[in-house]
Amino acid sequence: MESFSPQLMQRFDVPGPRYTSYPTADQFREDPEGAALRNGLGGQVSSVALPLSVYLHVPFCESVCYYCACNKIVTKDHGRAEEYLSYLRREIHSVSSILNGLRGERVQVSQIHLGGGSPTFLGDDQLSVLMHYISGQFSVPGDAECSIEVDPRTVDGLRLAKLREMRFNRLSFGVQDFDLRVQEAIHRVQSYEQVEALMHAARQLRFDSVNLDLIYGLPHQNEETFTRTLEQVCTLRPDRVALYAYAHLPKRFKPQRRIDPVALPNVETKLRLLDKAIEALLHAGYEYIGMDHFALPGDVLAQARKAGRLQRNFQGYHTGTGGDLLGFGVSAISQVGGVYSQNLKTLEGYYGALDEGRLPVERSLMLHDDDRLRREVIMGLMCQGRLEVRSLEKRHGIHFEEYFSDALSRLQEFEGFGLLKRTADELEVTSVGWFFVRPMAMAFDRYLWQHQDHQRFSRVL
Repeated sequence: MESFSPQLMQRFDVPGPRYTSYPTADQFREDPEGAALRNGLGGQVSSVALPLSVYLHVPFCESVCYYCACNKIVTKDHGRAEEYLSYLRREIHSVSSILNGLRGERVQVSQIHLGGGSPTFLGDDQLSVLMHYISGQFSVPGDAECSIEVDPRTVDGLRLAKLREMRFNRLSFGVQDFDLRVQEAIHRVQSYEQVEALMHAARQLRFDSVNLDLIYGLPHQNEETFTRTLEQVCTLRPDRVALYAYAHLPKRFKPQRRIDPVALPNVETKLRLLDKAIEALLHAGYEYIGMDHFALPGDVLAQARKAGRLQRNFQGYHTGTGGDLLGFGVSAISQVGGVYSQNLKTLEGYYGALDEGRLPVERSLMLHDDDRLRREVIMGLMCQGRLEVRSLEKRHGIHFEEYFSDALSRLQEFEGFGLLKRTADELEVTSVGWFFVRPMAMAFDRYLWQHQDHQRFSRVL
C-alpha cells in the first residue's frame, strides 16, 4: 500500500455515481402505468433471471438522524405501519401473481432484505406476518439469505432472538460513530456497550453474518476520535464493515440542514479519516471488497469476490445468485430482465396507485444493447476488477478498442499511476487500484460524459 498516497486520493476524489446499476437511476423516465415492469415480468423484454432477490422498504423511523438521505417517514405512531403493510402485501401479491401465473408455480427467492427507514420500527408480530406472507407468495428455501437493517437503539437480545426465529440470518447495525459528541451532532446516540451486548447476543444466536455501518466526514470527527471508533469496531470484530462517506447536501435533504457546516471536517481531514479507516481495517485482517465494503476472509462476501461471483445491485455488493431483484414498498427499485423500475416515493402516491389496481411505479428504464454492454463492463470492473476483452468482443460483436476508444483514453492516467494494467486481452485493476475503481468505471459511462454534469453526484471517496 506504499503508493496509496494522500496525493492520489485527492487526485481521484471526484463526484461520480455509485453504480448500484448502469445506467444509473437519474436516467429513469416517467412510467406511471408501470408498463416497462409489466413487460419485464411477462418476459416480453427478456426472461426473468431466477432465483430472485427481494427487497422490502420500510420507511418509518421514530426519530430523525440528521445525516440521513434515505426515503423515510419520521413518526412515533406505530399504528401507521399496519396500513402500510396491508398495501405492501397487495403489491407483493400483484407482482408474484404475474410471475407465478406465467410459470405455473411459485418462483424461487434466494435473498430477502429489509431496509429503510428502520425495519425494526415494525413489531415482532408485524415482521413475522410479513415474512410468512413472503414465504407464501414465493418459494423460499431453508438456506435463503434473509437480512435486516437494525437500529441498535430499538432492539435488545430478546428481540434479536425473535428475528432469528423468523429466519433472519444476517444483521446490519447502523453505528456510524461511537464518539458521543459526533452522535449528538447527528442526533443518533447509542453507546459502545449497547452495541457490544447486541454483537454478543447475535453470536450466541448464531447469525451467519453481522455488519456494522460507519460514516466518515461527520461533524466533529477528527483523526483521534475516529481512530478510537475504529479500534472499538475492530474489537467487536463484525463479519463485515460498510464504510460510507458523508455527503452534505442540505438543499436536497432537509434533515441535513440541522448539521452545522462549520463542524464538518475539511476535505484533507476527511481523506485522512478514510486513510486511517483503511489502514485499521486491513491491519485487523479485513479484506477490501470494493467501494465501501470490508469483510473478514471467512465471510461469504469475501469468498464470493475470490471466486469471481461477486455481484452488485441496488442494495450494493452481494454474493451473487445470478437472479433479478424485486423491490417492494415506497421508492423501492426493481431490476427485472432488461428493465429497471422505481416505485412512487410518497405514501399517498403509493397507496393511490394500488387502490386503482396499478403497479405503484413512478419511473423506469428499458435497457438497449449499448446499455447492456456497458453494464457488463462497469460491473466487471466494480465486482471482479478485471475484463476479458476477447470474450466480451465475441459476446457483443464489437471491436473493444474501437468501441471504447474514448474510455481507454480516459483510463491512461490510471495506468500511469499503476492503478490499472492493460494488455490486448485484458484490463485488470491493481490492489491499490481497487480503492479507485469507481472513477475507473466512470470512464465507460456514456450518459455521464454526454451530460458532463458530474456535480450532481457525491464524491467517490
